[in-house]
Amino acid sequence: MKSKLFKKILIANRGEIAIRVMRACRELGIATAAVYSDADRSAIHVRYADEAHHIGGAPPTESYLQLERIVKVAHDCGAEAIHPGYGFLSEKARFPDACAEAGIAFIGPPGSAMRALGSKLAARELAVANGVPVTPGSGAVDPSNALEAARNIGFPVMLKPSGGGGGIGMKVVESEKELTAAIESTSQAARSAFGDATVYLERYVRKPRHVEIQVICDSHGHAVHLGERECSIQRRHQKIMEETPSPALTPEVRAAMGDAAIRAAKAAGYVNAGTVEFIYSDGEFYFLEVNARLQVEHPITEAVTGIDLVKEQIRVAAGLELSFTQEDVQWRGHAIEMRINAEDPLRKFIPNPKRITRWVAPAGPGVRVDSGFGPGSDVPPNYDSLVAKLIVHGGDRADAIARASRALREFVLVGPATTIPYHRAILENPDFRSGNLSTRFIEDHPQLVDQAKKFAEDQSPFDYGPDPRHVAAAAAAVASMVKQ
Repeated sequence: MKSKLFKKILIANRGEIAIRVMRACRELGIATAAVYSDADRSAIHVRYADEAHHIGGAPPTESYLQLERIVKVAHDCGAEAIHPGYGFLSEKARFPDACAEAGIAFIGPPGSAMRALGSKLAARELAVANGVPVTPGSGAVDPSNALEAARNIGFPVMLKPSGGGGGIGMKVVESEKELTAAIESTSQAARSAFGDATVYLERYVRKPRHVEIQVICDSHGHAVHLGERECSIQRRHQKIMEETPSPALTPEVRAAMGDAAIRAAKAAGYVNAGTVEFIYSDGEFYFLEVNARLQVEHPITEAVTGIDLVKEQIRVAAGLELSFTQEDVQWRGHAIEMRINAEDPLRKFIPNPKRITRWVAPAGPGVRVDSGFGPGSDVPPNYDSLVAKLIVHGGDRADAIARASRALREFVLVGPATTIPYHRAILENPDFRSGNLSTRFIEDHPQLVDQAKKFAEDQSPFDYGPDPRHVAAAAAAVASMVKQ
């Protein structure tokens, strides 16, 4: 296998995803090249790589978004391929185009597929043409035609930017009087974030589940899905916890959703790993969009299938066939991923970038931690607040929940405030435990913050700092002596 793969790969990213890709490369005998900004000079991914190259200042626009600079570094250092990770340039169609012009393989879909799927409106049209169900919606709207379109769909409606994702600009419109102002607000947000002010309408489903299907396609016409991931636990349209399989899907729905995802991918000429997202409600599913890259939550799919998605990405980019067929894919047990962010859940989740003063990652059976940080690492304010991904795998959902709770109690992360206690609160919630989920789960359970506050006072048995129980006892003893 090694003789057919690349000799060196440049990873055009940072943090945990850069290390994740480098680990796969190291196991395949492939040399790695890292890139880094001023803020990441001492980052772990820089030290882990075989070589590292400075590409600019701390702001992403001066470093990780410098497409031409990154391609030049890859060319100059002799890298035969570039892995984009997720975020930054990973879904920019001109990135694979620039790689092709430089004679460098891009470990992801071709630019043509990205363009076909980059516009949500175009992706909807592609889905409809290939028999993939979509929610009732409109074409592009503006103040002159939006009211008629919204009346045809029926209020409430969801107003969405066509050119981007991540929940940016999305707005629920409950009535006609709100529509014009909402269009102006969403259009402005879309123009600022994506350079495209185009917006459209969809019927708003009040409490859907967000379920996505992992697909991977090679250049030989083979396309396989690896099942679903339940991503309904979201805050402001941003995922914070994912699991697989979904507690709501039957084998029949899973198969139908997987077939629909493959049809959408094939219609776009998709090659490499990607994710087709759906909403699911009352036994019906509807196409949302395609994420043309590896997802943050890919490890839970790896846990239940035993398939290394990054290695498979590299194989496909090297022109090889998939190493497995649809019939080979089997799902075993249940997996959950928790995104540990440097945010303070007790203070409205404000970012909390600081130096990590103590760090002990949980371990034991079925526990995996992906991170680009460790003791002494600085969490910079310039990038996403993700510090670590805690992934657990159990025999069934109850086993996975128990394992996740145990692992969170063991996690020592001192310095920045994190979402660890909030995840513990979610796992203890009766609705979560019963699988009663929707994308409004966080909004519907405001008491989670109070529960998180109690968990935040707990100390891991692996934390070698002062035991707060002993400190309290000593303080009480001193107070007693003073009184005497």
